[in-house]
Amino acid sequence: MTSPAAVPAPAVKGPGFPEFVALIAMMMALNALAIDAMLPALPAIGDALGVVEENSRQWVITAYLLGFGVAQIIYGPLADRYGRKPVLMAGLSLYVLFSVLAAFAPTFDLLIAARVGTGLGAAALRVLAVSIVRDRYSGRTMARVMSLSFLVFLGIPIIAPTLGQLVLTVAPWPWIFGVLAVAGGAFMLWAAIRLPETLHPENRMPIQVGRIAGAFREAVTHRQAIGYTLAMTCITGALFGFINSSQQIFFDVFEAPQLFTTVFAMVAAGIAVASLLNARLVERLGSRLISHAALLGFIVMAVIHSAVALSGHETIWTFAVLQGLTMFCFGLIAGNFGSMAMEPMGHIAGTASSAQGFISTTAGSTLGFLIGQQFNGSVAPMALGMAVMGLSALGFVLVAERGRLFKARHLEPAPVKA
Repeated sequence: MTSPAAVPAPAVKGPGFPEFVALIAMMMALNALAIDAMLPALPAIGDALGVVEENSRQWVITAYLLGFGVAQIIYGPLADRYGRKPVLMAGLSLYVLFSVLAAFAPTFDLLIAARVGTGLGAAALRVLAVSIVRDRYSGRTMARVMSLSFLVFLGIPIIAPTLGQLVLTVAPWPWIFGVLAVAGGAFMLWAAIRLPETLHPENRMPIQVGRIAGAFREAVTHRQAIGYTLAMTCITGALFGFINSSQQIFFDVFEAPQLFTTVFAMVAAGIAVASLLNARLVERLGSRLISHAALLGFIVMAVIHSAVALSGHETIWTFAVLQGLTMFCFGLIAGNFGSMAMEPMGHIAGTASSAQGFISTTAGSTLGFLIGQQFNGSVAPMALGMAVMGLSALGFVLVAERGRLFKARHLEPAPVKA
């Protein structure tokens, strides 16, 4: 008899498995597009809006991430009360509106405010993606769906900087925000037509302060849930540290802006390949074996990269190889950590996803911003920051698993004999 953790929930009327994965993937992809398409435009934005300090341009990324992280704490309870689809439509509307406002922002301060607003809308996509998947699947099947969705999501960083660069060759930088608005509007139409409501009526919960507080308390005190949430926070911080630093590294350290989109795509491709590999192996090997081994690999690669950078032997090609291997490990970690954090939270999926997203994105973007702000004309601050984040994540995993790696703490329930 198959383990209950691996059995999909009762079928929900709507798109088949491939289209369902594609819908979830596009929810995630809109977030990645809003981050990575900006990177080639940061110098142009800074020049146009009078931003003299190069590190200050990182606020274009961080402002979006902070809005994206903070708002997640709101969407979960709303999704548990009113259903997934109405909340998704509201979030997409904000995403489109503030992307248009960013395109017309006359000052850097107003642009940053619009980026916060875009993040506020995009937060619904993150919360609803996880909640909708959890409504339909659990266990290793959920991990497979998340990994396949993550694969498409990770295809966006491969093409997003190139897309941003292409826009800049034919139009001014505000048109990048116009692309976001068009993409958000197109996905809104697709979801409105094809995505059904996945929250069963009997699972709707009233908005009661005591109940919400209790659900949040459970989400942040359950050892496995909070342990993997904090581990994911550290890994997310490492990723955002790389994203915040990458444009300056290629323009200032390597003085090779023409290679930025190519090498960035190579690094992002490592994450995508890892996610595809994870999707093929996770149901056979399990989330813990894959993600724990990958976390150790992440730490080793980040430490080696730090040593190379500090020794003065860094080149654009050592950067590409070492960062690519580090991000390959990231691709084997992210989907699994997310699914293991959510696994015990099925009964409060919306609220739990909200709490976990709030913690991992808000704290992760802050950590990534701090790493980016240490940029001093070398790769060393970024590489060291990633090593510290990896070691911190390992500590939280050990807490979640009571010091045990690679295997679950408890055996799955034995099959029930007829």
